[in-house]
Amino acid sequence: MAEITLVEAVAMAQARAMQDDPSVLVLGEDVGKDGGVFRATEGLLARFGPERVRDTPLAEGLIAGMSVGLAAQGFRPVAEIQFMGFVYPAVDQIVNHASRLRNRTRGRLSCPMVLRMPMGTGIKAPEHHSESMEAMFAHMPGLRVVIPSSPSKAYGLLLAAIRDPDPVIFLEPTRLYRAVKEEVEDDGEAAELDRCFVLREGTDITLVTWGAMTRETLAAADALALDGIHAEVIDVATIKPLDEETILASVGKTGRCVIVHEAALTGGFGGEIAARLADKGLLSLTAPVRRVAGWDTVMPLPRMEDMYLPSVARILRAARETVNYQ
Repeated sequence: MAEITLVEAVAMAQARAMQDDPSVLVLGEDVGKDGGVFRATEGLLARFGPERVRDTPLAEGLIAGMSVGLAAQGFRPVAEIQFMGFVYPAVDQIVNHASRLRNRTRGRLSCPMVLRMPMGTGIKAPEHHSESMEAMFAHMPGLRVVIPSSPSKAYGLLLAAIRDPDPVIFLEPTRLYRAVKEEVEDDGEAAELDRCFVLREGTDITLVTWGAMTRETLAAADALALDGIHAEVIDVATIKPLDEETILASVGKTGRCVIVHEAALTGGFGGEIAARLADKGLLSLTAPVRRVAGWDTVMPLPRMEDMYLPSVARILRAARETVNYQ
């Protein structure tokens, strides 16, 4: 097995899917000759040719619309949006067509497409290069929303997303693209969608997170352990549909929960998890559920990106206050 980065795992999964299934196509801006803005499609054009790897115009609505049409006609398109902040012109096609096609046709047609895009901070770019809008997609019925947190999860979850019969929004944390390397075997084995991963067992508090924030959350769990506080860390991975059973079981054991995400606090998906805990896990809680999130502001200028992100210190403060709540 080779040690590879998350972005290399994304490329490997796409190549494996294309090798195994001739209906899998890749399309998007600069995905062919240039291998994508982050090189997540590098080598695919040379290996599979221009009939299956297509560069498109700078038109996200067109990319999504073509993908819907291809999916309805038996193909499995994997489309790339260069940055999450560029996806808004494609939302019309996603919400009005991709997410509704199975229901609209009473099951006669499905829409097995994947729309992949980098999400969140990581390159200290201004404006809309660093957004985390996963809650927007999670709110749209008919979509799966998947966010890997490591190279091995990126490989397995992307294969599962490509093989899924319905549309999947696959969000790749930019900060994790080349942050770590991990041994990943190109065995074609898909990971299970719609379930959380317990990254660390614990008994005193549950820390729930996803995507790039798994790193800070695990670091906070390490620091808490030095104080004798044993935190259970859950990587949600598929935020829609949500595997609430794993989260409820963990909170049933620990009685306390802190939810960590990079997106802005208000309307963030952490609020949905907190609501599920209030609905179905209230009697297990011995302290209020806390959320540690980005600030309710447009992503600040590049030099302030680190100030926007939830830090280990902020997670630790919330966790300690939750553990000590009386």
